[in-house]
Amino acid sequence: MVKKSPVISVTVDAVVFGYAKTEGVSVLLIRRKYPPFKDEWAIPGGFVLEDESLEEAVKRELREETGISVKYLEQLYTFGAPDRDPRQRIISVAYFALVKTARFMALKADTDASVAQWFNITELPALAFDHKHILEKAIQRIQAKLRYEPIGFELLDKKFPFSDLERLYVSLLGREIDRRNFKKKMLSLEILDELDEYARNDGAGRPGKMFSFNKQRYTQLQKEGILFEI
Repeated sequence: MVKKSPVISVTVDAVVFGYAKTEGVSVLLIRRKYPPFKDEWAIPGGFVLEDESLEEAVKRELREETGISVKYLEQLYTFGAPDRDPRQRIISVAYFALVKTARFMALKADTDASVAQWFNITELPALAFDHKHILEKAIQRIQAKLRYEPIGFELLDKKFPFSDLERLYVSLLGREIDRRNFKKKMLSLEILDELDEYARNDGAGRPGKMFSFNKQRYTQLQKEGILFEI
């Protein structure tokens, strides 16, 4: 007897982390318009169409459900528990991205989403499906990757005081850091250019020097086999 092939659908989900130095880290969520989990919060995503790649699908779903376009999305993990979706057997390929929240404040929900909204990572609502698990996996990946790749510089201004870099790492890691050792290690990598400029004084002590990330220098270090490790 020939076994009938199972019917399995594929979806994509996008965990988009936003960052602002005043608010810290946020996550982009949508409120579902239709069952299952109608009116509950979820990670943006949906079914992959027959004529599109996974990357095309996740970017389309973000545009449709939130109104934003993200240039860079990195594949996170594939989630395939048999009971993860009450409708049918569905495998989801999840992606994650880091963006500056200020660039994406004009959110526009459509298709399967009634609302799109940023939530501070410390004040998240209950999530539909297994999206809490997906989000936790994405947080773990970001925190691990932050230690061996300079991904955080994408979230800073082109010129920044060192205190902004420290604040970024504290926000993304979710804990305090040894600031003295952190600065010593970061400067020893020689991927920061110290500028002949000072941060605007807010009245709290002396203004600090401004820095910029030397991406060309980092690329050269990579070629030489020198590891970025914090």
